[in-house]
Amino acid sequence: MARRLTDPLGTTGALSALFSDSSVLQALLDVEVALTRVQARLGLIPQAAADAIGKVSVASFDAEALAREARHSGTIAVPFVDALTACVRAIDAGAAGFVHWGATSQDVVDTAFVRLVNRAIDAIDEDQRALAGALRALSDRHSGDVMLARTLLQPAPPITFGLKVAGWYAGVQRSWARVVTRRREALVIQFGGASGTMAALDERGLDVAEALARELNLSCPDAPWHSYGDRLAAMVAASAIYTGVLGKMARDISLLMQAEVGEAREAGGGSSAMPHKRNPAGCAVALASAARMPALMSTILTCLVQEHERAAGTWHAEWPAIIEAMQVMGAAAEAMRHVASGLTVDPARMRANLDATNGAIFAERIVMRAGRAVGRDAAASMVKAALEKAQEGGTSFGAAVRAMPELVMQLSADDLRSLDDSSGYLGSAETLRRRLLQSGSGS
Repeated sequence: MARRLTDPLGTTGALSALFSDSSVLQALLDVEVALTRVQARLGLIPQAAADAIGKVSVASFDAEALAREARHSGTIAVPFVDALTACVRAIDAGAAGFVHWGATSQDVVDTAFVRLVNRAIDAIDEDQRALAGALRALSDRHSGDVMLARTLLQPAPPITFGLKVAGWYAGVQRSWARVVTRRREALVIQFGGASGTMAALDERGLDVAEALARELNLSCPDAPWHSYGDRLAAMVAASAIYTGVLGKMARDISLLMQAEVGEAREAGGGSSAMPHKRNPAGCAVALASAARMPALMSTILTCLVQEHERAAGTWHAEWPAIIEAMQVMGAAAEAMRHVASGLTVDPARMRANLDATNGAIFAERIVMRAGRAVGRDAAASMVKAALEKAQEGGTSFGAAVRAMPELVMQLSADDLRSLDDSSGYLGSAETLRRRLLQSGSGS
């Protein structure tokens, strides 16, 4: 499942192992063994058959051969069940006839992969928790460091770096909470037999489904969901949003790392040709994940349109896309965890970039102050004239304002004193920062 060299940025070590051939085979085997256990307890198959099936190990399977045969059968479950039956026959010939009793291929595949996805989200949760902790600490540490806001990539009135980081924190916390909620809804077994009625088990089908759900620590849905992927689609949609939020954070940091900006930098990676460079390597991983997610989500949405009781093609396309989505989400979370933990911030450069605007970013402040007396339009016209004079004369915006009597007379002494004071035009930045941290913590 993992593409170690062709796609090293699209997964993590933990997720690569989780979706490896041996792990997937173990998940399929776990479902088959659990099924025989509950059926034996319910008296539907002999206990000896369940015991024999339970003795089969993953080492008994040839993953390469199964994959090759799956290309002809259209599902991994068919060759897997055939191989499992052969293994059981070698242990107890009589038990072989009870392998896969009353189940169908989709029952085993869907249930096995639901359990793997559950474990994948648990693994990603470790990175998410570490990321959230790093962002909280970063926001607190830089709560008073003033920097340029940037709207449409242009200088805007100041904010604090602590507020920017608090926005990242709250975004990842909100979006991760959605993943957890949708995961909980998707943790249901699929067990319906050939056409979803469990008819092969007569009136005991629901008993088997409920017992199997308990055995596998999953929920039992009201009915089999073999042609309804809405729960999984909702979970992947939440995962795509979370990955996109990580991508937003990565985009911000990579822009702050530009030499012309230089306000923050991650530990980064080197260049094969330019020794002086420190590339935003972690951000690049998250941005690559965010770029891939929309196409994966599109595939999964397309797979919702299934014909009748089992789809031809869309069910087969669904799980590869879901598994890839889990891995690229995990890659982004791991990458941004390391970025946030090792981020270096340069408040002096932030101050220098503020100063380089020559006070022009405070134009809004003067419009609002003077506008109280003469109205916003008149104030905006005077401020525009001051900006033009500052640019033409190579002076600061504050000096240009003070040189315009018609504008000075509309301002208070305090307004004139604080013309270039960035810390005096932060509005509710600190309150908002604290509110974001509080909302993201769930308190």
